[in-house]
Order: sequence, then C-alpha cells, then structure tokens
Amino acid sequence: MKRLTPYLLILPGGMWLLIFLVVPMVFMASVSTQEGDIVNGFVQTFNVSVYGEALAQYRTQFLRSVGYGLVATVVSVAMAYPMAYWIAFRGGARKSTYLLLVLLPFFVSFVLRTISWKFLLADDGLLLSPLKSTGLLPDDFHILQTTTAVIGGLVYNYLPFMILPIYVALERVDPRVIEAAQDLYASKREAFAKIVLPLSLPGVFAGVLMTFVPMTADYVNAGILGGPANTMIGNIIQIEYLTNQDYPVASALSFTLMAAMLIGIFAYARALGTENVLEAAAR
Repeated sequence: MKRLTPYLLILPGGMWLLIFLVVPMVFMASVSTQEGDIVNGFVQTFNVSVYGEALAQYRTQFLRSVGYGLVATVVSVAMAYPMAYWIAFRGGARKSTYLLLVLLPFFVSFVLRTISWKFLLADDGLLLSPLKSTGLLPDDFHILQTTTAVIGGLVYNYLPFMILPIYVALERVDPRVIEAAQDLYASKREAFAKIVLPLSLPGVFAGVLMTFVPMTADYVNAGILGGPANTMIGNIIQIEYLTNQDYPVASALSFTLMAAMLIGIFAYARALGTENVLEAAAR
C-alpha cells in the first residue's frame, strides 16, 4: 500500500485531466481533420490542410489574441504585485477583509461585470459624459471598441487570479529573514530584490499561467467592449462553431490555440526555470 499511495493520491486529479483535457483534445484533433457539413455529416478524411487554411485566414486574430494576452498579463503583474505585497505585509488583522474585497466582483456573473463596464465607458455613460460636458474631454473622445477597452476588461476580470497566488507566496515569506538582511546592513531595496522578490517568484509564475491562458482565449471582453477591429481568436472560434457550424475549421483553430498556449507555457517555464524558481524560494 505504501508504494500505491502516491499513485492513488494523484488518481483523481489524473482522471480529471484525462477526461476533461486529454480526451476532448483528442476528439477535437479528430474533428479538425474531417470533411463535410452539418446537413450531410462529417467524414474522417485526415485533411490536415485545414490547419494551414485556417491559420492563413485568421492569422491576424490569432496574433492579436496573443498580443492582448501578453499586454494584459504584464499590466496585471504590475498592478497585482503591489496590492498583494501591501496586503501580505501591511494588511495586519484585516487581511481577510482585503482579500474578500478582491474576490467580491466574483459574486457577480462574468458577463454582467463586462456589460457594466460597457455602460460605464459609453460615450454618454457615467464616466465620460460629465467629463465631456465640462470640456475636459473632446466630444469625439471614446473608449469603447478600442484596444484599450478590451485590454482593460481583460485586466479587470482576471486581476484576482494574479493577486491571490502572489499573495500566497508573499504570505509565506518569514519577516525574520527580512529583518536579518537589514541587520546585515541591506537596504530595503536590496532586501526586496534579493529576498522578497525571489521568494515570491513561484506566485508570479502561477499567476501568469492562471491569467495568460484564459485572457488569450477570451471572447467575451472583445465581443462586448471591442469592435470589429478588436476581434480575438475566441470570437472566431465561437462564430465557426455556433454560427457557421464549420466544425473542422473551429476545431483546427481551437486545437492550434491550445497547442500554442501549451508550447508557450513550457517555453515560459523553461526560460524562467521552474527549478530556479524553487531554488530561489528555498533560498
């Protein structure tokens, strides 16, 4: 039983990944190489040319999605780290209250939160209308249907996923280690750069993974806050699946997106070095 215990412990998680990740991806890869239509049905012909055709047709949306995801992830790190740092080291007895405030938007539906920003950022909305009426902004100024609106929506909706893992990593930092560094004549900046930051890298690593993947595949923010010039690959996949019912093209785009993100995650882990992250945390 001692030899089987580790395998039994990972069995539920392994079965979950097998059923809801591996099997759907295999099925999606199979559908992507089929030919036919919704009326006459689809037949497996191993037509791999659909990948090249789909990428050639929607290359712009694919690259735009990756670009939006990268920019929104960087902005999320820049915003989340100071917030998590302040809660971990300055929150005191009210840490739970501050974390609840961070999670409070999740009590409202994702779509409703995004739609609320559409009303706030409208040309005659609560934010822009007073500024325009007072002359602080020109009458033709607008935010909706722009890149800024889409990236802002992504950051707003996924920021808690960046704050929480960074906070957990910072919460584990022993204050006595920082005090010891200052006793050895290290400045606050040096103590942060050589102790706090390396120890918090696992949280940053987890936060990036938890935000970049859903941001890149997101289609709600681009559909509500963006316009035709801000269409992301998620919007194209949705249209191909539900409107055009072109399952092979939709599956090819979905499989390519999943594969690209997995490759990107492994490349990111190798560049950052998960072993180096753990070693930095250990130090």
